Amino acid sequence: MDAGGVVRRVRTAAGEAVAAAGARDAQGYERAATELSTRNPEQVGLVLGVVVRMLLEEVHPDGLDSDDLQVVLKRCVGGALGWLPELDPTVLVLLLTAALGVHPSEEEAPPVDAAAMARHAPLLVADLLAVTGRPLADYLDAALAEIFVAQTMDLP
Repeated sequence: MDAGGVVRRVRTAAGEAVAAAGARDAQGYERAATELSTRNPEQVGLVLGVVVRMLLEEVHPDGLDSDDLQVVLKRCVGGALGWLPELDPTVLVLLLTAALGVHPSEEEAPPVDAAAMARHAPLLVADLLAVTGRPLADYLDAALAEIFVAQTMDLP
């Protein structure tokens, strides 16, 4: 991931979207999700994917099964449908599985586009943060550090 300004912009946009989701602020969420969708989709997806995985691991320290994922999905969808009617539960399922390293083939499910990812990933993060009670910054710092280490180890 690029250093400096790019990381700050992704971090800021993600933080604003997650905060708006947590507050169930439809206008603020629309603004923040739109801003987030203008950022590099690979970077946004990587950062938010790692954050979702970390949150799932913390909320379910003994491991996850399909029932646990259904609970997360139902809670997230139930909390967002009232203020975000264009919510697509299928996108949430794809983001959850991708965060866990499961990537279906294009025949099984089309890839999630950048706009859909930016509109749905912050919902998962906000939902899981509400369970942990910890601030997003803790997870963003840890995710960025993990990504930096992984990318540094990949260099020749």
